Amino acid sequence: MGDARPVARESARRPAEAHRRGAVVAALMLAMALAALDSTIVATAVPQIVGDLGGFSVFSWLFSGYLLAVTVTLPVYGKLSDTFGRKPVLVVGAALFLLGSLLCALAWNMGALIAFRVVQGLGGGALQGTVQTLAADLYPLRERPRIQARLSTVWAVSAVAGPAVGGVLAAYADWRWIFLVNLPVGAVALWLIVRHLYEPQRESGPGSGRSAPRARVDWAGALAVFACGGTLLTALVQGGVAWPWLSAPSLALFGAGLALAGLVVVVERRAAEPVVPGWVWRRRTIAAVNLALGALGLLMVAPTVFLPTYAQAVLGLGPVAAGFVLSVWTLSWPVSAALSQHVYRRVGFRDTALLGIGAAALILLAFPFLPYPGAAWQPALLMLLLGAALGLFQLPLIVGVQSTVGWSERGTATASVLFCRQTGQTVGAAVFGAVANGVLAARLGGAGDLDSVTRALDAGTGEAWAAGAAHEAIRHAVASAVHAVYLGAACAAALAFVVLLCVAPRRFPVLREPGD
Repeated sequence: MGDARPVARESARRPAEAHRRGAVVAALMLAMALAALDSTIVATAVPQIVGDLGGFSVFSWLFSGYLLAVTVTLPVYGKLSDTFGRKPVLVVGAALFLLGSLLCALAWNMGALIAFRVVQGLGGGALQGTVQTLAADLYPLRERPRIQARLSTVWAVSAVAGPAVGGVLAAYADWRWIFLVNLPVGAVALWLIVRHLYEPQRESGPGSGRSAPRARVDWAGALAVFACGGTLLTALVQGGVAWPWLSAPSLALFGAGLALAGLVVVVERRAAEPVVPGWVWRRRTIAAVNLALGALGLLMVAPTVFLPTYAQAVLGLGPVAAGFVLSVWTLSWPVSAALSQHVYRRVGFRDTALLGIGAAALILLAFPFLPYPGAAWQPALLMLLLGAALGLFQLPLIVGVQSTVGWSERGTATASVLFCRQTGQTVGAAVFGAVANGVLAARLGGAGDLDSVTRALDAGTGEAWAAGAAHEAIRHAVASAVHAVYLGAACAAALAFVVLLCVAPRRFPVLREPGD
């Protein structure tokens, strides 16, 4: 009779491994919640922050500085996680985020708060990219939709809960608590990661038995990527806001950014282990997904930035009701993402994404045909459908890309698609902001922008607000501006459809792993 002890040891090890993986997943969800809650919870406390610290003219950098730091560090952290492992990068990122949160709570003026928000962003870039990469490491292909759906749910809950939590803390406590609440949540996530996350030792080749040599870090490339991304994104964020698009500061920043982009190409070609390796764009699958998710970031600007303005200025809703109109897509997005596996297992990653983005294009195109002024349920219904369509689009592409690369390339590949999506959002905010302001200027006789117009509409409510001919003209102008933005978003969705159809292979070259 055979020895039963190895079988018993194996049976005992499985529950322990399941418990450890469950603890790591909980840590990933907490870490993702930190990043997801950040912008929404801060936005509601801006009046209190400005009232306490001053600096109204530069408060937008509370968001821009954080966004820039997150975006430009994504490729760097992706490469570092492939080089040193996910755990050290995630631990350092979480520690940086918590340090930034503590410093933000201690800020003495707006300049200090903006600087400390950048520190938060440096940690946030590690959280966003590494959490998504670890999710793919922990689960085989057939189980990845489960963890991705959980992470999508975290984003959905955060989108709804963030404004409420921020508003309560700002109204009944102090705005500094919106940063201090990060500390216990982040501490629990850090403890779970340190205690339960174990990464297997990687070998230099199959069956070699030798540990993989530590690759040299391309610090010159990392610095060049950081400088290039920061310069170009600053030009996009501030162009048309702090200065005109064709002004000297705008042209200088774009010129410097293009020069730095050339430097990045030169440095990365010479690097032994480049931060942004050429294979990210030479492989059809990854290149197509990068472009498609860049277009996703572009089109997401229409609902997230312009729909609340439409709901308040055109429909006459209050801030809470306007937020509800937007937030309904967070209900359908994670559900659709979780169910997408049943579609892509039958028709493939690309065709599932084509189905989702094709539906999204039609939904965005339908928005300008809503009756004027209409009822709140009409845009809310479109947002519910849009969330379902984008859930069917995004998750198959992320899971598909992560499944075409091995462990040593997964961090870089994941970071590249997240970087493109973030960059698309930045470009979209600049482009669609210019489109909306241009339509407003044409409708209102060459004067005004969306911000000033909506502030003017805030002066009245109810019947008196709707009665004036001037207000009615402004409402029509805002509706036309937002309709133009949605048409642009539909074009971005169509662009993603064409890219996937023409560039992406019909069947992704999936690498089979144990458990698939």
